[in-house]
Formats: sequence, C-alpha cells, structure tokens
Amino acid sequence: MHNFINKEILNWGAFYKLKIEQSKDERLKSFYRAGTYHDETKLGDIDFVALDFETTGLDSEQNSIISIGLVPFNLKRIFCRQAQHWYIEPEDKLKENSIIIHGITHTDLKGAPDLLRILEPVLDALAGKVVVVHYRRIERDFFDNHLRSFINEGIVFPVIDTMQIEADVQESQHKGFFSLFKPRRQGSIRLANSRARYNLPAYPPHDALTDAIATAELLQAQIHYHFSPDTPIKQLWL
Repeated sequence: MHNFINKEILNWGAFYKLKIEQSKDERLKSFYRAGTYHDETKLGDIDFVALDFETTGLDSEQNSIISIGLVPFNLKRIFCRQAQHWYIEPEDKLKENSIIIHGITHTDLKGAPDLLRILEPVLDALAGKVVVVHYRRIERDFFDNHLRSFINEGIVFPVIDTMQIEADVQESQHKGFFSLFKPRRQGSIRLANSRARYNLPAYPPHDALTDAIATAELLQAQIHYHFSPDTPIKQLWL
C-alpha cells in the first residue's frame, strides 16, 4: 500500500468558511455553505462526484467549456441514474482540430445555454462532495477562469486527481528496489492508458459524461490496489 504525500494540503474547512464571508454571488455562497469533509475522513465514508469538461482547447484563459459531464459515486457504487450532462455555448469559436478530438459540432451547441444558466444545477451536484477529475488543470482552471469572466468571482474547491495518483504510482514503482537492476519505463498516465493497467474496459474517449464515469471507475480501482477504504482523504485531495 502506497503512502503518497500531498504537497498541497490546505485546511479546506477553514477555507470554505472564509469563502462564505467573501463570496458575493449567492450561488457560490450556497456551494461553500454545504462545506466539505474533515481531512481525516476515511475514503470509504465519502460521497464523490466525478467531473469532466470538454473544451475548445487547453488554455483556460483563451478557450471555452463546451460540455460538462458528472456522476456521483462512492467506493462501492457509481450512481449512473444521477449522472448529468450539459452542452454549453462557447465564448470562443469552435475550431476544426478540436471538433476532430471531441466530436462536438456547431449543431450540437445550437441553442445551448451559457455557463451561468446551468451554474446552479452544476454547483448543486458538486456541493458537499469531493470532486474527482483526471488532470485538474482542466476542470479547476477552466471553471475558475470562466466564472471570473462572467461574475468577477472564481471558484476553488479540493479535488482528487486520478492522473496525479497514477503519476505518483508510476514514480513509486520506478523508484522501487528491483528497478535498480532493471529500470522500468514509466507508462502513460492518460485516462485510457491508466484504466488499461487495472483491466478496466475501453470506452470511446472525449465525451464528458463517459469520461466522468471512466474517471469514477479509475479512482475506485486505484484505491482498491494502492490504498484502502480507511485511508484519510488528506492523502489524496489537492
């Protein structure tokens, strides 16, 4: 069982209390009022929500969110009936190379709401849960920057990053005793490649809801193989 050290530990409970006082938007105040878990809470006692964004590019300051998928889960079950998916009107133009990647076209986005119109149900789905993503720079940075552009106020919340966990696992194995004699090549930590190491099924990539479900399954597998339900959340969240 691995004991990775979280280098970004923050007292999230105290942070949320501060944000309740500082936030001017009532939707954000409500989100922070829902609170979060104590950092010693066991993983087996936590309600998670896997979150995935599809975007027009990788630059959160220049590109836009065009699709959001999320699904609540715990270590035993994924609640697919409670999954949600939205298309969102982009602030920038769809580019041909991004359409090739995610398959979302102008037709799909015709009449789609902007982020503010769906902000309340998105925040309601995330409130009080631990958010799980695969590569936090997308979901956390895009959400924060887009809210700043709409309401002059961003959003910050703890996440578990399954990509970071996989990177830590790979590094730990790479530094193992036997690797001194036969160095191991570190494997890809992309979502599909990470899932393959746990014998999880291959899903079509770049669909926000499918990727959210895939991320939920990946975290369940990572905890089963490398941690335990008794591991405190402070070891994993960032």
